[in-house]
Amino acid sequence: MNTTYNIGFSFVMALLLFPAQAADINAGKNRSAMCMGCHGNAGVSNSGMFPSLAGQSSAYLESQLKHFRSGERSNATMNAMSKDLKDADIQNLAAYYASLPGKSAGGDASLAQLGKEKAAMCMGCHGNALQGNGQFPKLAGQHPEYISMQLANFKSGARKAGQMNAIAKTLSDDDIKALAEYAGSL
Repeated sequence: MNTTYNIGFSFVMALLLFPAQAADINAGKNRSAMCMGCHGNAGVSNSGMFPSLAGQSSAYLESQLKHFRSGERSNATMNAMSKDLKDADIQNLAAYYASLPGKSAGGDASLAQLGKEKAAMCMGCHGNALQGNGQFPKLAGQHPEYISMQLANFKSGARKAGQMNAIAKTLSDDDIKALAEYAGSL
């Protein structure tokens, strides 16, 4: 019992003496230069091929960067860009992009209205305004082309994410387009 007490006491003291390092937004901003070509100067992408990162939750961004770094999520560019990132770099980048304001990508108004009618299935995880929720990404303001591409990848199984694969398989191509236009319009 005395040994258990000593180990527990030592652990508590270590936590007090060496607290977890908080993410450094400025360090993330400095490290973000390598991201700007695709994800934009302020984390708002100018292309439907790449997601906007501004306003995403740091938990989601950290998770995805770690998946790219490990190869669990496959994208040749992102796998190469993230392979040498340390955990602190990932935390700092995530904190920086989470601190930035997002921007609407716009969307076709008539298709967006159809998408709004179908979006209830998305709100349980992604939030009532598709603003994101912890590990679930912010869809609001993303380029409709990017959302369409990701939903098609989930539907085909090219991108793996359990529940998203199952949900995407129930969507028609018209549903995907309408949902993407709605998300982009927010």
